[in-house]
Amino acid sequence: MTVKGIDVSSYQPADYSTRGLNFVFIKITEGTSYTNPKWVDQRATARKAGLVTGFYHFIRPGSVTKQADYFLSKIKLAAGDILALDWEDRGVSSAEKDTWIKYVQREAPGHRVVLYCNQDFWLNRDTSSFAGDGLWIAQYNGRPGHPDIQAPWLFHQYTSTPIDTSVGDFTSRAALRDWARGTAMPEEDQEDDMQLNDQITLGSWVPEKWPKDTGLSDGKIAVNTALGSGYAHARAAAENTAAILAQLGALQGAVAALAKGGGITAEQVQAAAEAGARAALAELGDALGGGQ
Repeated sequence: MTVKGIDVSSYQPADYSTRGLNFVFIKITEGTSYTNPKWVDQRATARKAGLVTGFYHFIRPGSVTKQADYFLSKIKLAAGDILALDWEDRGVSSAEKDTWIKYVQREAPGHRVVLYCNQDFWLNRDTSSFAGDGLWIAQYNGRPGHPDIQAPWLFHQYTSTPIDTSVGDFTSRAALRDWARGTAMPEEDQEDDMQLNDQITLGSWVPEKWPKDTGLSDGKIAVNTALGSGYAHARAAAENTAAILAQLGALQGAVAALAKGGGITAEQVQAAAEAGARAALAELGDALGGGQ
């Protein structure tokens, strides 16, 4: 599943259409002397539509750090703004491309910095496979989301008709925004991020949570219902009881060691441990009963 976006420059109007879009990349600068005169209004259009926004610099031969400073001097960055290097000039080497990206990453911490280039540049001119925080690959192959490269990519510009259009390798605008803000969860942790109004399938969630349990029929209920059910209370009680008994077992061993030569019999130690266990379980039962 992908999200859709476009990139604009001075060739496009300030009030471009945002219908059906999730993101937009806006050209700000080129070299050390050109600034897109429409970029501020184009940004306002994106912000008004709630799009994830990115901004790019078209790199030219010359000092790459001066170009980066020129680019960054034009914009007051907001959280979640993505920065991109447009690498299309054959007079700019792969090493210079790398230097620009790394410099901007240092100067704009907290912002994603990506590389835009076409398939030819990536396959035949790039020598480092470095694309900062992600590759934005251009190949007009008529297959959105399927560029003919082996490297991982984040954005695929698949056409320039009627406007440069790309897809992003994200499940939703929210996922793209989270990534841009640096708050995206690792994929392996996403299943644990349940909210109380989420829906879960007990047939898969219960065996995963408590692998040795059986007998609960499959069904979809809200998480707050599951957590507030007698089943969840019983499971919590069982787990707490096991922890208490383990602690008492350790205490019993410690007391037994101290009993040597102290006039305490093994039977007295056992009786004390059992009494402690009963008292602890009674206290746990009262706590569970009072919380319903």
